[in-house]
Amino acid sequence: MRIGLMGCGVVADFGHLPAIAATHGLELVALFDPILARAEVAASTFGGRAFDDSESFFAMGLDAVVVTSPAPAHRQNVLDAARHGLHVLCEKPIAMDDGEGEEMIAAMASAGKMLLVGFVYRFSPVARQFKQWLDDGVIGELRALRTIYIWNLHGQYEQDAHGAWVESPRFRGRMLEGGPMVDCGVHQVDLCRYWTGREVAGLSAAGSWVLDGYEAPDALALHMAFKGGVSASVEVSFSYGHTAKDPRAEFSYHAIGTGGVLRYDREGYILEARNGEGTIQVPGASEKNFRGMYEEFLAALRAGEPGGFPTAMDGLLATRIARAATEEAIAKRVR
Repeated sequence: MRIGLMGCGVVADFGHLPAIAATHGLELVALFDPILARAEVAASTFGGRAFDDSESFFAMGLDAVVVTSPAPAHRQNVLDAARHGLHVLCEKPIAMDDGEGEEMIAAMASAGKMLLVGFVYRFSPVARQFKQWLDDGVIGELRALRTIYIWNLHGQYEQDAHGAWVESPRFRGRMLEGGPMVDCGVHQVDLCRYWTGREVAGLSAAGSWVLDGYEAPDALALHMAFKGGVSASVEVSFSYGHTAKDPRAEFSYHAIGTGGVLRYDREGYILEARNGEGTIQVPGASEKNFRGMYEEFLAALRAGEPGGFPTAMDGLLATRIARAATEEAIAKRVR
């Protein structure tokens, strides 16, 4: 399968491109970035031809396109791929708002092609083990989920070529796109939908503003009430140690049922179930799995259908919830 990638930034470099290169059956043939030098650097490492002209990029005889550009560019990238009749794997958040997302979904459906979403957390052995334990009733009936991801987004400030401290463009860009719930929290929202197999019936949210100059909160707590009586909380932050010399992060999952609890903690890769019969501990892993995602992407391309891969509607629903939570927190802010 001949793959083209649009957007040669950090996420592509550390996650997508190495996984594409390592997946037998996928061939990276073209890379697009509006800054040609970035595409050329990626091509020198992972192969393929570099372009800063999208039409030349699409003329490379592709089977599918991976969109890893910043969120504001997703709409145009996907619409261009639909116009050329190509399947798409798009990074999250799928779009800047519901209108864009619905337009993208309609365009891809009209083209008869799949629009899939890179919810890479779903493919981790950790998320899969949680799902298996929940489906098997290891902790009885699920009643509550709790996910925590509080960190510094690699720091708010960085040193420029002259040694001066400046605000990180990545940090600023992600805050302007919607903040931590839209950027990171969509993964946790999607996992809660995946684990419960249910839809959100109601939500409430509250935010904190450690940083100055941004409308979106840099820390946010979301509570979701799922149909059937399951509740879930998602706590995310970009300001947890954002100016610390030695920052640390907190990342964990918790599931509480009528007969026990599940826990994952990234610190130590702890993955366990505790119930009335004792404690089950299994090897943990990273919360992300790009290699696993691309193996399943290849399977979807060969089959011509998503299978269990997260779809554009999954992406739209998770983003809708994340943005609604952010907007509610902003509306409730006490100034």
